[in-house]
Amino acid sequence: MKKNRITTLLEGDKKLLIAYYMPEYPVEGATLPVLEALQENGADIIELGIPFSDPVGDGPVIQDAAQTAIRNGVTVKHLLELVQKARAGEGCRKVTAPILLMGYCNPLIAYGGDCFLHDAADAGVDGLLLPDLPPEEAEDFLERAKSFGLTVVFLISPVTPPERIEMIDALSTDFSYCLAVNATTGTSKLAGAEGDQAVEEYLKRVRAHTRKKFVVGFGIRDKARVEQMWRFADGAVVGSALLQHLAGAASPAETSRLAGEFWRSLR
Repeated sequence: MKKNRITTLLEGDKKLLIAYYMPEYPVEGATLPVLEALQENGADIIELGIPFSDPVGDGPVIQDAAQTAIRNGVTVKHLLELVQKARAGEGCRKVTAPILLMGYCNPLIAYGGDCFLHDAADAGVDGLLLPDLPPEEAEDFLERAKSFGLTVVFLISPVTPPERIEMIDALSTDFSYCLAVNATTGTSKLAGAEGDQAVEEYLKRVRAHTRKKFVVGFGIRDKARVEQMWRFADGAVVGSALLQHLAGAASPAETSRLAGEFWRSLR
């Protein structure tokens, strides 16, 4: 597999700060300005959601954002067109940060498996995170994705046993994604000393059973929590808190300004 932007980025030792953003949220036309703002303010990887009507792993913030994105015309095809424009610098400064698409299998099957992989790679996508793709059934998809130069990321949860952590670590192309809690996105269950200790013990267990890098997400809302996750993982993902900060924006320009403001606060 040829090196993509994610593979190259992970060759260094920098602790990563990863942004999750739902395209065209909260207003149509916001995507390209937001991608520019996130990159300019230090997002190491940008994770773009593929809106879906039944996002089983997402909490209410991302569910609502997905419905808004669908109303604002986001389809898989439109999303790939936005990525292509971002890479070309059409409508924003050229986006060179790695882009990871997070979504569910159904829209990709409807689009057409190999057609999607080809078009995603051609648009400038670097990797995929599909929460409802079972690792045990992913071998064919994984090999096809690799043939297009795409990283595939699998999920680890606090209840994942050691032998399965090792399997997921082996399957994930460049890194794995740890759920900080066994819940949906945006959860607040991390709060308190007891929760902190549980997350610390869990991430230490993951480290003991992985060879590749791993990042952690779900419920990370501010700089203090990012820095706490950096102590035990190779990166932190912030999504729901970003979307909440953008929720009241009335224009693409305001959305971009708020995105940059929020991301600077994490750095």
